Amino acid sequence: MVKPTHYDDDGYPIQWLRSALPSNTLACMNALAEDAQARNVLGSDVDFHIETYDETNRRVSPSRIVRRIRARGGKALIGLVGVQSNQYPRALDLAREFRTADLPVAIGGFHVSGCIAMLPEMPAELAEAQSMGIALFAGEAEEGRLDAVLLDVWHDRLKPLYNHMDNLPGLSGEPPPILSRKDVSRTAGTYSSIDLGRGCPYQCSFCTIINVQGRKSRFRTPDDLERIIRANYAQGIDRFFITDDNFARNSDWEILVDRIIKLREEEGIRLGLTIQVDTLCHKIPNFIEKTTQAGVRRVFIGLENINPDNLIAAKKRQNKITEYRDMLQKWRTHGAITYAGYIIGFPGDTRESLVRDLEIIKRELPLDILEFFFLTPLPGSEDHKTLLAKGTWMDPDINKYDLDHRVTHHPKMSDAEWDEAYKLAWDTFYSPDHIRTILKRAAQIPNGRPKTVFRTMLWFKSMIDFEDVHPLEGGALRIKHRRDRRHGLKRESPLVFYPRYWSETVSKAWKYWRFYAGSRAILKELLADPDRHAYQDVAITPPQADEFEELSLYHATMGGEAALARKKRGDSISPAAKVAGAV
Repeated sequence: MVKPTHYDDDGYPIQWLRSALPSNTLACMNALAEDAQARNVLGSDVDFHIETYDETNRRVSPSRIVRRIRARGGKALIGLVGVQSNQYPRALDLAREFRTADLPVAIGGFHVSGCIAMLPEMPAELAEAQSMGIALFAGEAEEGRLDAVLLDVWHDRLKPLYNHMDNLPGLSGEPPPILSRKDVSRTAGTYSSIDLGRGCPYQCSFCTIINVQGRKSRFRTPDDLERIIRANYAQGIDRFFITDDNFARNSDWEILVDRIIKLREEEGIRLGLTIQVDTLCHKIPNFIEKTTQAGVRRVFIGLENINPDNLIAAKKRQNKITEYRDMLQKWRTHGAITYAGYIIGFPGDTRESLVRDLEIIKRELPLDILEFFFLTPLPGSEDHKTLLAKGTWMDPDINKYDLDHRVTHHPKMSDAEWDEAYKLAWDTFYSPDHIRTILKRAAQIPNGRPKTVFRTMLWFKSMIDFEDVHPLEGGALRIKHRRDRRHGLKRESPLVFYPRYWSETVSKAWKYWRFYAGSRAILKELLADPDRHAYQDVAITPPQADEFEELSLYHATMGGEAALARKKRGDSISPAAKVAGAV
C-alpha cells in the first residue's frame, strides 16, 4: 500500500527525511489488511505479506518493489490509497510503472471518490487509468470491501471500478487504525492518527468531505477508541491527531473523551491530542474543559474568514464572527494552542481588504497560528461541479490542486494580484513584530506553551519562505531523487541536478539557522522578563461590555455590522422565548 505524495513545481516528489503529518488513510488500510490476513481471507494456505509506504517520508521505487515481488513469487496488489486530487498525477505515474510490469493496481481516495460522487461523467484522468487496466475504488473499505478486492485479485478478476459511494460503511467494531512504530517514526514527533468519526452535517461549497464521506456522521465506539490507544501505546505511541473533520459535531464526543480520561486517571495513560473543530464548539457544555483534560493540546479551527459576506457566499453560515473572540479565549484559558485555516480569494476579497482583515485578526483575535489557503474548486466539491457545468476555466493540471496554488481566475483581482495577496497574507501575519506579539501572549498565561508556539511558528514561516511548500506538506530535510521526476518531464543531468540540490540544501540550512537564532533570542528575552505575566493587549483582554461597539472586527464590513445586529437581536430575546422558539 502506497500513500503517494505530489510533485513540486519542478516535477519532483515532495519528500522529507521526516514528514510532518501521519497518514490516517494508510493506518486505516493497514489495519484492514492485517485483519484480512488474520482472518485468512485468501485461505489458510496463503502466505499474506503487507508492506506500507508513506511517500512523504519514504521513497517508492517501483522497479525495486517489482523485483522483490518477483523474487518472492505469488501474486500481488499495488494499492495507491488515500489519493487526493493533487496527488493523483503522482499516483498515476507510479501506477504506470507497476502496470508496465503487469502487476494489478488499484487507486482509491478523495479524488476518485469525489469525482464519482459529483460528476455526471468520468473525468479524463480516471478514464486514462482504466484504459491502463487500473482499478478505481470509490468510497471506504470497511465492512469487508477490502476483502472483496483482495479475493478478486487472487482469482484474477479485478474489476475496473468498485463504487461504494451510495452505501458508506459503519465504523463501529472495525479494526483500529494502526501503523508500525517503524512507519510512525518517519514523521516528525513520532505521533500517529485516529479517526473517530467521518462525515459532516454542514454544506460548505468548497468542501469535499460532505460529498465523499457524506453528511451523515458515522462514529467509532469508546471500545474501538480504547483498542486504538492500547495498540499504539504498546509500541510507545502516545500522541495522536484525531482526523475527524469536526470532532465537536461527534454526538458521542463526551463518552469518547470520558474513556480517555478514565485511562489517564486509572492507568496513567497520558496522551497528547490534536483535534479539528468548528467555531461554535465552545457553546457545547464542558466540551473545551473535558477535551483539554483528556489531553488536547492543539486545536485546528475552521475559521476560514472574518467577513460574514464571504462566509455566506461559501455556505459556511455556521461561522459567527461574534463568537470568535469568546471561543479563542476559552481555548487559550485551558492551555490549548489554536490553529486556524484562512481562505484567500472569496469573491469579495481584494488585496486591500485582505490586509485590513489580517490586521484586525492580529490586533483583536488571540490566534497562535494562522494558515492560509487559496480558495480552490477541489474535484468532489460543489464549487468544482458548478464551475465545470458553467465551462469556467480551471487549471487542467490537478497536481496544483493543493490549496497552495491558484487554479482559477478571481472576479476582482488579476492572477498576479491574487498570487501576491496569498504571499502577502503569510508575510503579514508572520511579520517579526507579530511573531513577538504571539510569543508575548503565550508567555503571559501561566499554562501557556511559548516554546511549542515558537517551534510551530518557525516551522510555518520556514516552510513558506525557504521550502516554498505549504507547512502542512512540510518536513525536516527535503529529499530529492533525480530519477523520480514527473512523467513527461526531461530527466536532468547529474552534473546539473546534484550540485543544485546540495547547494540548495546548504543554503536553506544556513537560512534556517539564522532565522532560528534570531527568533530564539526574542523568546529568551520574553521568558526572562519578570513582568511577562502582566502583558495585555486587545486580543487577550477578557470580553468587555462595550467591545462590540469598539472593535473593528464588527464594524470594518457591512457583513460585520449585520452580524452584530443579529447578535443584539438574539441577546434581546429572553431565555424562555428562545426555548419556546426552538420547540
